Amino acid sequence: MHALKNGLDAVLKWASVVLFALLVVIVVWQVFTRQVIESPATWTEEAARYTFVWLGFFAAALVFSERGHIAVDFLVRQFPEAVQRVIAVLVQLAIIAFAAITLVYGGWRASQGAWNQNLTALSGTVGQMYLVMPITGVLIIIYALYHVVAQLTRSESAVEDVEPDVI
Repeated sequence: MHALKNGLDAVLKWASVVLFALLVVIVVWQVFTRQVIESPATWTEEAARYTFVWLGFFAAALVFSERGHIAVDFLVRQFPEAVQRVIAVLVQLAIIAFAAITLVYGGWRASQGAWNQNLTALSGTVGQMYLVMPITGVLIIIYALYHVVAQLTRSESAVEDVEPDVI
């Protein structure tokens, strides 16, 4: 399972880098055509918006993989390690439920509901853009299962050790 996680991490890192670079190019072209040529490209706003959405979802899944998401664990740290692990597993199960219901099921329904709705300035449909939701939901479920297994096998800490930021 560790190899699967590392492979998904690598794919998401590269996808995020490529999407970010594409977003920069699109926005620079948008500004150039508007300010220099004085004839703005009509497709750039929509392309930038959808690129940003896909980038945001993929980057969120990657952050989830690295356990970099926000966690308020002050109370959990007060418990013994065994209780911390139980809570960590319960949190991952709640995340699996959320990802399955909201991202996979809800995202799939949203995608199918908008599948025939054409984009205004690009070829393709709004439903195709919404496919990022179920894709990300499946990725988060895989990562959450990885973290559940890691808690049960004690291969990662129940509570992330973080150093306070020094300003």
